[in-house]
Amino acid sequence: MRKFLVVLDDSRECLNAIRFAAMRAAHTGGGVEVLAVIPPEEFNHWIGVGDIMREEARERIEAHFEVFAKWMRDKQGVDPELAIREGEPVAEIMAQVRDDPDIGVLVLGAASDKKGPGPLVTQLTRNAGGLPIPITIVPGDLSKDRLEAIT
Repeated sequence: MRKFLVVLDDSRECLNAIRFAAMRAAHTGGGVEVLAVIPPEEFNHWIGVGDIMREEARERIEAHFEVFAKWMRDKQGVDPELAIREGEPVAEIMAQVRDDPDIGVLVLGAASDKKGPGPLVTQLTRNAGGLPIPITIVPGDLSKDRLEAIT
């Protein structure tokens, strides 16, 4: 089954990317894999403190994921998977794509402010030629109605 990989982070545009991935998966018989990346700078502390912070980050990610997973199951009939990686976000996204041959599309949300589309979109589009799959970029300010119409 082809899976849509979507990145879970604290950005506003993440919501539209998750919605798009779930709707496309529902309409095409695919799946959704949600990837959360814990950056390494969060754990540059003593070993015991770093371990506690790492566990807290995982718990926060799992709670955040469950909110989206419930919506996907209830509204879209899609049962998403969660993957958590630690490291630099772009490198970990690229590694996840390479490690899971079922991933068919990377879905990213683009910020709609004047600063640009966001660091992930900027960096991953630079590396798009090295990816074995296409990237779909979803505007962060796209309405729910418009998302439903295009999926």
